[in-house]
Amino acid sequence: MKQSVIIKKIKSISLMLLLLSALFTLHAYDNTMHMIVNASENNDNVRTEYNEYLKRLDSISSISDISSAGFRVISNQIFPIELARYGEVSLIPAFERKYNRLALFFADENENVIYKTEQLETNHRVAGQMKQPACDIAAVSFRDLDQDGRMDIILITACADESGYYGGETYKLGDVLFQKKNDVGFYRDYRIADKINRFGMSKSAEMITAFVRDDRSTEFLYTATTLRELQSHGLYIITDQCYFRDFEKLGRLQVVPGTYRISNYDVFMIFLVNEQGNIVSSLQPMGDYDNLYALKSIQCRDIDGDSLKDIVILARYSYEGEEGQLVVESDYSIYYQRTGGFSADTDIKNTYKCSDDDTMEVLVEKARAYWGWQSTGEVSSN
Repeated sequence: MKQSVIIKKIKSISLMLLLLSALFTLHAYDNTMHMIVNASENNDNVRTEYNEYLKRLDSISSISDISSAGFRVISNQIFPIELARYGEVSLIPAFERKYNRLALFFADENENVIYKTEQLETNHRVAGQMKQPACDIAAVSFRDLDQDGRMDIILITACADESGYYGGETYKLGDVLFQKKNDVGFYRDYRIADKINRFGMSKSAEMITAFVRDDRSTEFLYTATTLRELQSHGLYIITDQCYFRDFEKLGRLQVVPGTYRISNYDVFMIFLVNEQGNIVSSLQPMGDYDNLYALKSIQCRDIDGDSLKDIVILARYSYEGEEGQLVVESDYSIYYQRTGGFSADTDIKNTYKCSDDDTMEVLVEKARAYWGWQSTGEVSSN
């Protein structure tokens, strides 16, 4: 009798579980369908906009059609290039006014457009939408990158997102168009563009050339897992600033600053390596500068008052000025120790710009003052 009651209860519980499961599945199905419908509607809108945009692009058959089709020609970036079967033609870049998409037009001596393309990296910066970040052309260069006797195109655009973490900041996007051998036009390899931009090789045409033609790459700086691997690829370690420190949340780590030479650029990074030689974290204090000019100091000090050692880097960096001159200036970076690694400071950097006269002592004192520390007049080395 007891067994019969137990069996009935088990069946009742099983039925309830089955009903709950069905209700959960139905709810999940409804949510999924809602997302699919919304996504489908959004895709339909984008598809409609893109088809309308392509129709205007396809209608352009001469230089005079470019403006009337809704494109803005970048007149100071028009260059001659040798194109298969046509000889010398004009490369004319133009931005579509409504969606800010870039197109390249190639016109002959009679101003007829013989080839055009909008399949460019800068048009895919924000996936799934027509409008792209505001941008301008930073550089156009012609080089035989695949060494087939034909000129290829290196294209670098300067972009700025309207919002998000990097909202308002300008960054460069690199792209390469290879000239076809047996046909008129160019083709792209999206994998090359992906690596150029993901691993910081979009600074100049020289750096892109070093990667594409000469097989030099900064990729290992971001993908290496051990210090030995970094060294095997040619990382130069700045030994006088290399040392072990005990980090409260992360254990005993070696602070390893180093540079890697690619083209005429010295890429500077700092790696945190455990006692087994494995890379735990990496820092990129150089930002958008071209080169490390001189590393002044690295200190591991508590900056924000949480009793955890943070990392402060003071260095001099160089970059090319607007007129091609070499510009050298001092800058700093602060990385706060957190449970899972280090977090780069943005707050202090927005309020204080260091000068060439600033020392590490002055910098640490000002950074601590930002967090409410009273000055003690003492800053120890590391």
